[in-house]
Amino acid sequence: MIAELEKYRTADPANIKYWEKVAHVDAFPEDGGACIKHKDLQIAVFRFSRRNEWYACQNLCPHKMQMILSRGIIGSEGEEPKVACPFHKQTFSLKTGKNLNGDLCDIATYPVKVEGDYVYLGFEE
Repeated sequence: MIAELEKYRTADPANIKYWEKVAHVDAFPEDGGACIKHKDLQIAVFRFSRRNEWYACQNLCPHKMQMILSRGIIGSEGEEPKVACPFHKQTFSLKTGKNLNGDLCDIATYPVKVEGDYVYLGFEE
């Protein structure tokens, strides 16, 4: 599963080959997340209303391999937007996927854009 996530991981919007329309903006709670499915992946999409920003990352928490990050708690560490796993409280940067606790692997992140009233995720392939 981790190898499959790495296949789709991207941090550079210049490498995006296509944008997939995933849902209407109203499908995502304000200052919260929801899960979408892309091929065999579950991706957590966050509507960070307080910052007027959108983020996406793998839904899989790497600690115990649970599909739970979309239900995580979002916040900031300084200027860094983050999500905390609701079970294990490990925190990850929503910009880079870096583990902010430093003791687990990082997570995959995906570019997000909103056009009109729809949310799109960017993929390299």
